[in-house]
Amino acid sequence: MKGITIAIVCLLASLDAPHAADPPKPQAKPNIVILLVDDMGYGDPGCYNPRSKIATPNIDRLAREGLRFTDAHAPGPLCHPSRYGLMTGRYPFRTDITRWPKQPLIEKGQVTLASLLRDQGYHTAMVGKWHLGFREDGYDQPLPGGPVDCGFDSFFGLRASTDIPPYFYIRGNRAVVPPTGHIAENHSEGWTPTQGAFWREGGIAPGLELKDVLPRLTDEACAVINAQANKRPDARQPLMLYLAYTAPHTPWLPAAEFAGKSGAGMYGDFVMMVDAEIGRVLAALEQADLMRDTLLIFASDNGPVWHPADVARFGHDAVGGLRGMKADAWEGGHRLPFIVRWPARVEAGTVTDQTICFTDLLATFAEICGAKLPAGAGPDSFSFLPVLEGRQPKAKPIRGPLVMRAGSSPAMMIRSGDWKLINQLGSGGFTQPKTIKPGPGDPAGQLYNLRDDLAETNNLYLKHPEIVARLEAEMQRIVNAESSR
Repeated sequence: MKGITIAIVCLLASLDAPHAADPPKPQAKPNIVILLVDDMGYGDPGCYNPRSKIATPNIDRLAREGLRFTDAHAPGPLCHPSRYGLMTGRYPFRTDITRWPKQPLIEKGQVTLASLLRDQGYHTAMVGKWHLGFREDGYDQPLPGGPVDCGFDSFFGLRASTDIPPYFYIRGNRAVVPPTGHIAENHSEGWTPTQGAFWREGGIAPGLELKDVLPRLTDEACAVINAQANKRPDARQPLMLYLAYTAPHTPWLPAAEFAGKSGAGMYGDFVMMVDAEIGRVLAALEQADLMRDTLLIFASDNGPVWHPADVARFGHDAVGGLRGMKADAWEGGHRLPFIVRWPARVEAGTVTDQTICFTDLLATFAEICGAKLPAGAGPDSFSFLPVLEGRQPKAKPIRGPLVMRAGSSPAMMIRSGDWKLINQLGSGGFTQPKTIKPGPGDPAGQLYNLRDDLAETNNLYLKHPEIVARLEAEMQRIVNAESSR
């Protein structure tokens, strides 16, 4: 009898004990890491373009271990509108984004990804490129309105791109060293004026070297990760880290170990360096034993600056068969690589063609945390958590129509199902011609069926006036409303 009792106790103990084969239980609120690269094209990573001339083993690893989106979009095909939509869940055409050089784009008290997660108990940290404005009154003075006033507990980075002066690091809301020095404009032979090692003339902090910015940002991100790992378990909050790299945006400044290693010139070499820096972040997460409980998102902010002449010269298509490039209303301007790795909830090695937008992160994070968005927050945000968990029916869209303004013109675009309407002729962005005045009998805009014509070669505007009218009405409704939900 005694032996039977012991056996029962041992059996009950074994049922309660964790088994090596059991999958790890996710923490209630996962760590969240957003890796946002700058100006990387849909066709640059190998996992999106088997014919890419650029080795991207770390990005490809994320695709193998996570969910790869093939129809993810920026809310605007330039740096600052893209980031505005990502942070706020609000389309950037709803605000005046042109004021960013001297004023914050995010209003005081406006809900952001960071403020939402901080309210849910997260420690929120940002490293990298802000590009959403500060209230600037001299760089020896505090810089209000930036990340630490928008929900982040800490910030280290730059006000904008490394080709937009002044160039200096910011920690919290103060310049680390004010930009009292001066740097001359620079260009690279053999490239267009805004490609290569291009930067503009202006102020620079003494001792700052533009070539060192990319690895410095990685160092700072790894320090955030290590600090999280070193906290006592009972004092550890879930971590939200937003790492917004300044690369491969110009200036293209690959380190010597990457020079000449890609098949796409100095741009491709710089993309390889970005991938290697991502590898350093992944290694830091692994070393800190955080990978298992982390929801990691990798994306680019908009399309690349890569001309047809560059495709012909290198045989590398940075937009992977799409039309256009950065700033354009065409797909190459805003359809992006977007990968989610989350071992607890996302099946590895999967792919989805659900249409999503950066604005959707706010509602998605809210649902993950079990939080309700306040009234007026995230007006253009739709949760795609059911897509991450494989619950969303393939034929049922997870969000309503996507509306955006092109990067350097009044051109507007709407995407609804397979159909896409652009309300003018031309790219609306960097690809020339930006605008085309229609002649007699010409269409006034562009209509494409992306299911049949992803490269946007066959304008169906005159063939389907009923679809044009429906999409124009839908677009006007969303533009005029305070919300698209």
